[in-house]
Amino acid sequence: MRLYRTKLQEKLEESLKAVLPVAGIVLLLSFTIAPVPAGILLEFLAGAALLLIGMMFFTLGAELAMTPMGERTGGSMARSRRLWLIVAAGFVLGFVVTISEPDLQVLANQVPSIPNPVLILAVAGGVAAFLVLALLRMLFKVPLSPVLIVFYLIVMAAALFVPADFLAVAFDSGGVTTGPMTVPFIMAFGVGIASVRSDERAAEDSFGLVALCSIGPILAVLLLGILYNPDGGNYAGSELVTAADSVELGRLFTSSIPRYMGEILLSLLPILLFFIAFQLFFLKIERRELLKITIGLVYTYIGLVVFLTGANVGFMPAGSYLGRLLAAMRRRWLIVPIGMVIGYFIVMAEPAVYVLMKQVEELTDGAVSGTAMKLSLSLGVAVSVGLAMTRVLTGVSILWYVIPGYALALILSFFVPRMFTAIAFDSGGVASGPMTAAFLLPFAMGACQSAGGSLVRDAFGVVAMVAMTPLITIQGLGLVCRLRSRFGRRTERGGLAPAGLELYGDFEIIDL
Repeated sequence: MRLYRTKLQEKLEESLKAVLPVAGIVLLLSFTIAPVPAGILLEFLAGAALLLIGMMFFTLGAELAMTPMGERTGGSMARSRRLWLIVAAGFVLGFVVTISEPDLQVLANQVPSIPNPVLILAVAGGVAAFLVLALLRMLFKVPLSPVLIVFYLIVMAAALFVPADFLAVAFDSGGVTTGPMTVPFIMAFGVGIASVRSDERAAEDSFGLVALCSIGPILAVLLLGILYNPDGGNYAGSELVTAADSVELGRLFTSSIPRYMGEILLSLLPILLFFIAFQLFFLKIERRELLKITIGLVYTYIGLVVFLTGANVGFMPAGSYLGRLLAAMRRRWLIVPIGMVIGYFIVMAEPAVYVLMKQVEELTDGAVSGTAMKLSLSLGVAVSVGLAMTRVLTGVSILWYVIPGYALALILSFFVPRMFTAIAFDSGGVASGPMTAAFLLPFAMGACQSAGGSLVRDAFGVVAMVAMTPLITIQGLGLVCRLRSRFGRRTERGGLAPAGLELYGDFEIIDL
């Protein structure tokens, strides 16, 4: 128990560093240029408190349960040497996990021209197919970059034949189907598959599963858009629910908890059943380890229920209201730099970000530090929110952003170490999590309503932008590593190697 208390304290410190900056920015805005009603402000503060608690329990639970479950299951599949088992299990895992993702139901309701069951099954099939593709790529040691180039070219070609009102929703689908419950398990699953390999490329090939799984939904939704020729979404926004007093505030949160308890249970159940099946037939984990995993699952469940309650009930109204106020100001262009500052800090409140950072540090033996990852992700999301706010104010098509953005990301993949490309494309799915949906999307929608734009064309797409820019900034980090590494080698030959440069394969240990 002492170990768990120490771990909880450590996770609480991480949560404070993640949530307090966002809370501070919103409070500063509300007391200066964007006055917020007391009810919405109280909801936001209560939500921030729940975010702290939720992140603390979730990150500990992911460390104790989701990571070992994924690694053990993936390793067991790879050691079996049965290709049919890997393909079948990978497809089933991708399919059932995606169907249970709560955000997929929200996405389906935004496209009235396509029947909900058709869209849900198509997206789930897309994720499942690309998860199998990702597993086969790892087993047969196929480089990630050529695979990404081929499929993103197909995505961009398909986008040219889809109605403009449908594009943003389609690109957002890549982010909403990779939730905080599934991403840690899938990432650990890849580590387990790669652990069986003994070659020097095994560590870098353990990344890339989330990257490819994010393409499947986009391609599936775009193809449905071509077949059905939909007219976009029918999302008209929602009325802000504010609490008049403290009793109403309490009821607002407590009435939402049962809903999220059901949603998270539904999301967790497929992963749990998948693991139980492997435990019974292949793994045979000892009771003590199983008890640790069970405790971790309880922490994960509690953490996500509390986190999503705080994010969706507390943060969503504040994001929407701030967006409306800032876009209604005379100098409404200020929403761009303000949005960038919010984006810089809010990515650190994404629960799965810490799972990714920890995995990167472990698999690179510290060669890529958490600080460097954090800075790269924050800069990427800051740029993405700035671009999203520019879209809201100008109404420019999302294709003018995603085509050059992905082109630059794919070009960079030829000049950076292969591991950085895999980490970068995984980070896009990790960064576009529940905080993007609960704060940044309502922020963009509120701004769009004040600016008089189209919600489905101009506000939606912020998830896609958040998923895109880290691909560039993290690969930029890799480019810096490679250039500094080459500089270190040259000066070392001349006897003047800079102090503190320690090479790790193709790149050096870097801690910004």
